[in-house]
Amino acid sequence: MGLTFPNESADYRAARERLLAREIELRRLTEAVARERRALPPGGAVPEDYVFEAVIDGAVKQVRLSQLFAPGKDTLAIYSYMFGPERERPCNMCTPLLDGLDAAEPNIRQRLSLVAVAESPASRLAAFAQDRGWRNLRLVSAAGNHYNRDYHGKGAEGGDTTMLNVFRREGGAVRHFWGTEMAHTDGEPGQDHRGLDPLSPIFAMFDLTPEGRGDFYTKLSYP
Repeated sequence: MGLTFPNESADYRAARERLLAREIELRRLTEAVARERRALPPGGAVPEDYVFEAVIDGAVKQVRLSQLFAPGKDTLAIYSYMFGPERERPCNMCTPLLDGLDAAEPNIRQRLSLVAVAESPASRLAAFAQDRGWRNLRLVSAAGNHYNRDYHGKGAEGGDTTMLNVFRREGGAVRHFWGTEMAHTDGEPGQDHRGLDPLSPIFAMFDLTPEGRGDFYTKLSYP
């Protein structure tokens, strides 16, 4: 389709053209799935205006789900962060993903509100965010409500799980729009579920390399 690179073989160019056609096919399918997502019927109304806790201006204060919508924004994404009080340290897969979202949040907030919720107390979440160097991402505690139970950020046996849910405010009602349900399904053979891959620049980058992602899992820090 026009591009070549120094010293490439005819076999390489032919294979690359075939792969490029598949990449374009994938792009079209990705956009088709996005159109279907946007066309979903109205989701269920949120059963209550959940009360969370957050550190605001140095003090722990209550904040309702309806207050998590920024002024002028009617879409809210809530990431259920695996950092409950039973964990000595937060999830080593969630945390690097939130590293990226914290950096991207000033751009994200132009279109929607983004919040991370966890079961640990608000003061613990705020302390970790400061230690981690997060400057933009809002963290709130769901320790005193049933949000994670209702929206699958907590498993049937009580342990925290990963989930991102998107909500839409229409007039006075808040409805569930979409969630990362694929994160709660089995993966293909040799894979995990990969339900949150669209949010991860780390694995997207690895997938472009000769080594691929292999069996790599992110960590809180590296030697």
